[in-house]
Amino acid sequence: MQSIQTIRNVSDLNLFFHRNEKPIYFISATNFNLMGIDRWVRKFRYINYIDCFDGRHPNVFVPPKLPHEEFESIEDINNYLLQHKAVIDYIERNGGDPAAVFLMFDEKTEELCKELNMDLWFPSAKLRTRCDNKMETVRIGNKAGVPSVPNALVKVDSYEHLMKISEEHGLSEHMVVQTAFGDSGHTTFFISNKDDFDKHAEEIIKDPEVKVMKRINCRGATLEAVATRSGTLVGPLLTEVVGAAELTPYKGGWCGNEVFAGAFSEEVRMKAREMAMKFGDQLLEEGYRGYFDLDFLIDKDTNEVYLGELNPRICGASPMTNHAAFAYADAPLFLFHLMEFSGVPYELDTKALNARWAEPQFIDSWSQVVIKHVENTVDVVTHAPPSGIYRMSEDGAVSYHRFDYNRQAIDSEREAFFQRITGPGDYRYEGADLGILITRGRSMNDDFRLNLRARDWIGGIKKYYGGSPIVATHETYAPAPGSFKIL
Repeated sequence: MQSIQTIRNVSDLNLFFHRNEKPIYFISATNFNLMGIDRWVRKFRYINYIDCFDGRHPNVFVPPKLPHEEFESIEDINNYLLQHKAVIDYIERNGGDPAAVFLMFDEKTEELCKELNMDLWFPSAKLRTRCDNKMETVRIGNKAGVPSVPNALVKVDSYEHLMKISEEHGLSEHMVVQTAFGDSGHTTFFISNKDDFDKHAEEIIKDPEVKVMKRINCRGATLEAVATRSGTLVGPLLTEVVGAAELTPYKGGWCGNEVFAGAFSEEVRMKAREMAMKFGDQLLEEGYRGYFDLDFLIDKDTNEVYLGELNPRICGASPMTNHAAFAYADAPLFLFHLMEFSGVPYELDTKALNARWAEPQFIDSWSQVVIKHVENTVDVVTHAPPSGIYRMSEDGAVSYHRFDYNRQAIDSEREAFFQRITGPGDYRYEGADLGILITRGRSMNDDFRLNLRARDWIGGIKKYYGGSPIVATHETYAPAPGSFKIL
């Protein structure tokens, strides 16, 4: 990094990254989670497996596909990329003293980064895994004074044992059981009777410890933050689009977010922000620093705010946070993460920044939805919508307007930015991620169901997809995007 005096304010921070000389790479399946950061950080580049932009994004590098074992996780994708000769050559050609950031990584990723003499700007995989455990999240929250929904962290042996646990801890006969790791749409089980339990008994019983919590009438929300040595900085509280049948086949599965000033009462917003600050400060005590995401559960009957889950990383909500109004007024939240790991000295007034960002004028209205293939069919995509700007006519018809990779190019609620994930030649099957649709304004109504405009957009984009039956061959093929959570 270039020499600089201590960063004391946002102007110093922006100048520092405007003059940045250190190559920084976001290595992942796509650039989605950190889209647009290259506009704020000089020499910030994306190394991706999926070419969402047909080679037209100037800062996205996608190497030629090589034969490989079937990917089972996003970590597998990243480790494949780090061993790809074209990627290694690309990093060497750019020179400098490179650093990398990831959505997901493991110990093998850390070893590969060392072999490439590349810094990894996140806490260790071992620490992230410990913090990511849903039981550990509850314990960290308890230390910080951030309460979870009434719960018990226990080993469950049977349905009868579960009922006994519920009685001993003052829970109800209607419970929610969560296993330690995994996407909430797949590892959260709603239990009201023995039949419910038996459907998921194997997954529940095999874990040495699960979270058994009281079922409440709640809304979900999410908030991203950065734990720094100067204190924890927090972004806006976002709504969550969950389980929408037009978007996902998974009941309870995350499929998007909204941000707008009136999404929550002032009381709820302030509670969530204070909880995130306390939690971030406790994460520092645990040895974790940098970017993280907290999911909250808001009891609709009591207005109480509870800690839900911790994502010790960037996540699917990160593009919303890093493109909110406060980011354009000051700086994206992720820049403070980069600052934390850059080694530059800093002394920030985080209290003043948090107070400024909490003001309504620093929250504008946007939404994003992740469109999955929801039918129980499998085919090969023959044509797909390109990434870019789309327009909607008065009758709800959707048409492609122009190529762009900048979401801010959307002029009105009659335009949308679509980032394609599944393209021609890929397999389309139940649960495959087709792409992400980003619009100005809301995608849900006041009952938090998809509104008509959002349904028109989703239907209009899906009409651009076409497929043909699979013809069996003996060739080795790459797995289809969306075969596991890549966002």
